[in-house]
Amino acid sequence: MALVGLMESLMTAKLVDDVTDTHSNKTREGWGQGVANILSGFFGGMGGCAMIGQTMINVKASGARTRISTFLAGMFLLILIVAFGDIVAIIPMAALVAVMIMVSVGTFDWHSIKLSTLKRMPKSETAVMVITVAVVVATHNLAIGVVVGVFVASVMFVRRVAHLIDVRREIQEHDGVQVAHYTVEGQLLFASSNDLTTLFEYVDDPDRVVIDLTKSHIWDASTVAALDTIETKYEHHGKAVEFVGMNDYTTAFHARLTGGLGDGH
Repeated sequence: MALVGLMESLMTAKLVDDVTDTHSNKTREGWGQGVANILSGFFGGMGGCAMIGQTMINVKASGARTRISTFLAGMFLLILIVAFGDIVAIIPMAALVAVMIMVSVGTFDWHSIKLSTLKRMPKSETAVMVITVAVVVATHNLAIGVVVGVFVASVMFVRRVAHLIDVRREIQEHDGVQVAHYTVEGQLLFASSNDLTTLFEYVDDPDRVVIDLTKSHIWDASTVAALDTIETKYEHHGKAVEFVGMNDYTTAFHARLTGGLGDGH
């Protein structure tokens, strides 16, 4: 329930920002909603969140732009429940369903499912959208759909990043000594570090090897282990390796873990 409420509130805030050309503090929104829901429990209240349908009608149809619109919406809802509860109870459910369908039609971004848009969109993002919708419809649970969608999006992202590393080799000469200079470019994490160790010429390289990491970034321990493996393989061939160009975070992360992740160190 907390996940669904938070996701709907953040989505509502983003839509309102787009419609009104303003910027809201999403972190403050989340904290405020969480604290309010916890405190409401001590008074017998129910947890709540932003209502995307009511908000979009309030903002787009009614032209609401200030906080007083939120206050008045709450006051009218309170009056309807307390003073006119019996009258509201006799409104046919079919009428309310029709209202919600029209709210959904007005809220939905129809441009996102046009064939011209889908053709330009990456297949991975289209797959995430379709899978999320399918899971929500099948389970009738938005939280499950969101969790599955986030998981699928993470897998798709890692899969793309894994193939975005590039290693370029160049033989240089310094003070009459040949040096193999490697330039590593891309994000180094567990998905891409598996292939990293296969991109070096351990046998054919000269006795000195320089690996330039200026255009890359180390994200996890798997990459540090891969760099240790590369260094170990060169040492087995009697060659020295030097890592250069690490940024501050990468340098500290590598220094903390290197030498302690493999059997060979």
